[in-house]
Amino acid sequence: QVHFVESGGGLVQPGGSLRLSCAVSGFNISSYDMSWFRQASGNERELVQIVSRFLTAFEKGRFTASRDNSKNTLYLQMDQLKPEDTAVYFCNAGSDPRTSVFGSWGQGTQVTVSS
Repeated sequence: QVHFVESGGGLVQPGGSLRLSCAVSGFNISSYDMSWFRQASGNERELVQIVSRFLTAFEKGRFTASRDNSKNTLYLQMDQLKPEDTAVYFCNAGSDPRTSVFGSWGQGTQVTVSS
C-alpha cells in the first residue's frame, strides 16, 4: 500500500524559509519523477515543483525540490516565502495535480505565511 507523509509546515513570516519533507512508502521513488503540489483554500490543487527521476535536486525560483532515494524521501526548500504561498502542500509521483499515479494522496502539511 502506498503512503505519503508530508511534514515540516507551519507559520512563517513573509521572507522566511521552510523545509518540507515527504516520507514515501509502498514504492521506490527512484523509479519515478516526483512532485510537490499545493492547494490553497478555495482553489484547485496545483503543481509547485517537479524533480526528475534522473536528478537529485531541481531549483526553480524561490523553491528547490530534492530527493534522497536512499531514504525514499522528497524535500522542498522554500525561501523568501510570500503570503500567496499559503496552502496545504502535498507530494506525489508524476506531475498531474488532478490524479495520483497510485490512487492516493497524503494528508499534506499546512504552510501559512503571515505577519
